[in-house]
Amino acid sequence: MPTTDPEPSGGRKSILLRLDPLVHEALTRWAGDELRSLNSHIEKLLRQDLKRVGRLPKQANPIRRPGRPRKTE
Repeated sequence: MPTTDPEPSGGRKSILLRLDPLVHEALTRWAGDELRSLNSHIEKLLRQDLKRVGRLPKQANPIRRPGRPRKTE
């Protein structure tokens, strides 16, 4: 089982994901169409499926909106 390391900011986990190159390309295009990074798009898809099957933890933080974060003053 691969190990996961928390990212320095926000306690997020990093994982290594191996994908078929054509699947990667299709996901990258789809993410771009929705103004998301590939990483955030994959997380969005995983969360949607977890919710669909009733396995998304209620305490999970909401996913960030697509696009660049707004500048804070």
